[in-house]
Amino acid sequence: MGDLASPRLVASDLDGTLLRTDGSLSGRTATAWSAAAAAGIETVLVTARPPRWLHGLEGVVGPRGTAICGNGAFVYEVASRRVLETHCFERGVIDELVADLRRAVPSVTFAAERASGPFVADDYPDPHRDRGAQRAVHGSWRTIGEEPVGKLLALAPGVPLEDFLATVEDVLGDRGHLHFSGAHGLAEINAPGVTKAAGLERWAARLGIEASQVWAFGDMPNDLPMLAWAGVGWAVANGHREVRLAADRECPPNDDDGVAQVLEALLDGQP
Repeated sequence: MGDLASPRLVASDLDGTLLRTDGSLSGRTATAWSAAAAAGIETVLVTARPPRWLHGLEGVVGPRGTAICGNGAFVYEVASRRVLETHCFERGVIDELVADLRRAVPSVTFAAERASGPFVADDYPDPHRDRGAQRAVHGSWRTIGEEPVGKLLALAPGVPLEDFLATVEDVLGDRGHLHFSGAHGLAEINAPGVTKAAGLERWAARLGIEASQVWAFGDMPNDLPMLAWAGVGWAVANGHREVRLAADRECPPNDDDGVAQVLEALLDGQP
């Protein structure tokens, strides 16, 4: 494709990138994604979504049947509904973070993603109308139990988003990694070192693939580490300004099947 070496692995974010704005997967994109895999190119989805939000995408998860979820917290085998890997907080650290964030932002409320499913604090709103929420465990934070937390979700209704995220980042220090995927004012907090880039790097290493042989697609700030690590980082044209400035290349927006257009050109050998 032009002056770019063909990749051995293509990775993509889902919402705002591979999926259209209404959350649907177009036929064109599904076909192009599957065609890349059929041509011998490894494919993997790398998403902020929790594992249970992948079940409708079994057809494009790729021949290996797994996806990197929760910003790198989980590796999930979609068809069998099995979490294969977790990269979680230590329990003492998560309790400290919750207490410190409550002191800094009294209105903050929490939920957590775990291998078994979500834990939702009693005062936590559900802006996503969460798929699988009927299986969530509800209660006060002190009833969360001992199961490790892969991703801590924090909301502070009424606090301006930029102020909230800045406060969260300041409170976290080196105890966690703050991600923002654009979801409803949500601060998504992972354990130190847990990012999409780290998850993708581990995945590629198992396959014997180097960073220079990877193309990655994304649209939001939580994709930045992954796009920086990959040999070619692609931003969709509808993406966050910071992402578009940092990416190596830009493709058409998600609603115009931008990822599919790049893959079609790659498979056709066109510039």
